[in-house]
Amino acid sequence: MGDLQSFLPFILMFVVIYFFMIAPQMKRAKKEKKFAAELKRGDKVITKSGLHGKILELGDKDNTCIIETMSGKVKFERSAISMEMSTALNAPAKTK
Repeated sequence: MGDLQSFLPFILMFVVIYFFMIAPQMKRAKKEKKFAAELKRGDKVITKSGLHGKILELGDKDNTCIIETMSGKVKFERSAISMEMSTALNAPAKTK
């Protein structure tokens, strides 16, 4: 019984870390992966480096996409597209 009481704080600390740090991070990663899989031609996107553009082509084999910008076409990995900024860009404008 004494051994269990000595490990109880470590077990509780692991549970707290899991629910406040690990689980939300896994949920966000799953959401970003779903977003990258649902990209389609014509979507307006912003990359994580801040490049704005529209998707021209999606490469299924190498998991890339070609983005058309004001200065030309650029090839990016799908994981380089920012989910938060792209959804904000495509959200309907609020009317007053």
